[in-house]
Amino acid sequence: MSPLDLLKLNVNDRTEKKNGMTYLSWAWAWTEVLKADPAATWKVELWADGTGMGQTVLMAVGDTAMVWVTVTMFGKPITCQLPILDYRNKPIHMPNAMDVNTAIMRCLVKAIAMHGLGLYIYAGDDLPLEDATATMTVTTQTAAVDVQISAPVAKTIPAIADAQNSTELFAAGMVELLTLNDSDVKGLNSYWKANQVQLDGLKVSHPELYAQVRNAFAEKKKALQEKEQVNE
Repeated sequence: MSPLDLLKLNVNDRTEKKNGMTYLSWAWAWTEVLKADPAATWKVELWADGTGMGQTVLMAVGDTAMVWVTVTMFGKPITCQLPILDYRNKPIHMPNAMDVNTAIMRCLVKAIAMHGLGLYIYAGDDLPLEDATATMTVTTQTAAVDVQISAPVAKTIPAIADAQNSTELFAAGMVELLTLNDSDVKGLNSYWKANQVQLDGLKVSHPELYAQVRNAFAEKKKALQEKEQVNE
C-alpha cells in the first residue's frame, strides 16, 4: 500500500461528529497505518520545560499550549502540530492532563492524515480522492490567502532542524508542510484556518516571520490554481 492508496481510502464509517467537527478514531487510524506499513512508528515531540532540568510534551504559547507528533511511514517522518483545544475548538488556558492527552491523540490522527489517510476530512470534503474525482467537479473557492504581503524581512524562516525557539519552529513547520499539500486550493485554505489562532499570534509577535509564511501560502495557492486550470 502507498500514500496514494491511503488518500483513496474512505474513512467515513469510522468518524463521528461533535459540535460540528468531524473526528476520526485514532485507534482505527493506527490500525490502518500498521496494515499499510508494519514498520510505522509515532512519537510525541519533547520540549525544554523552562527549568533547564527536564522536558515536557507541551510547547507553551502564553498560558495556552501546543503539542507536536511525528509519524513515520514508508521511511518518511512527518511532524504535525496542534493547539490544545476545548469542545468549541478554542484554545484551553492552563490545560490539564486530560486536555493534553486528548490533544496528543488528535495530533496523531492529523499526522497520520498528512501521510494520506483521512486527509480529505481536513480539506472539508465528504469523499476521499478516488470517490470525489468520480462523482463531483472540484471548484476553486475564494482563498484565505489572496494577497501576498510585502514587508521588510528581518529574519529568514529556518529549516525545522535549525529552529532556535518555538516560534521559529511553528513558522518552519507551516512552510515545510506546504510541500505535502498537493490536493487543491480548498485543502490549502483548510490548513491555514486550522492554524489560525497561532498564525494570528505570529502576526503580532513576529510580523516578519508571519509575512514569509503568508507569502509561502500565496505562492502555493498560485501554483495550485495553475495546476487546476491545466487539468480543467
